[in-house]
Amino acid sequence: MTSLTNLQWRMRVGVLTISDRVSRGEMPDRGGAAIVAILTEVVPEAAFTMETVPDERDYIGEVLKRWCDEDHLDAIITTGGTGLALRDVTPEATLEVIDKRVPGIEEALRAKGSATVATSILSRGVCGVRGETLVVNLPGSPNGAREGTELLVRVLEHAVDLLHGRTGH
Repeated sequence: MTSLTNLQWRMRVGVLTISDRVSRGEMPDRGGAAIVAILTEVVPEAAFTMETVPDERDYIGEVLKRWCDEDHLDAIITTGGTGLALRDVTPEATLEVIDKRVPGIEEALRAKGSATVATSILSRGVCGVRGETLVVNLPGSPNGAREGTELLVRVLEHAVDLLHGRTGH
């Protein structure tokens, strides 16, 4: 696994689990736990904010806006609600909140997943930026969340640096 180096700040990361069943306490949050486990290993200086909401656009958008605009998190990683089911609305909620998309991350996540699980091409997850916060949608499955986070950590530090004006040139 790739390790982040030379962190000059304590990265603030939000992990938002979007699931009706997890929000009702009917099942554990395995996707969010997988994300935090990987990031804790790779970015030990990270401070995490975690929350779970049902598959509702308004709830998702409210948390994303609060974490970007009030809490000024460096990155938000969502897990869940990216599929084709009627209640899968995470991409739509995210698109309503972000200022611009980062299609390279979206494409890389689907490509990585489809190399091992053909149905991962059905994921509609998006990635974008609101202000100085990177927002990334990952699948709700623990394996999809884990694989997506493993890919994301390879560019996370650089993306956050760029969003905060630390361009190095």
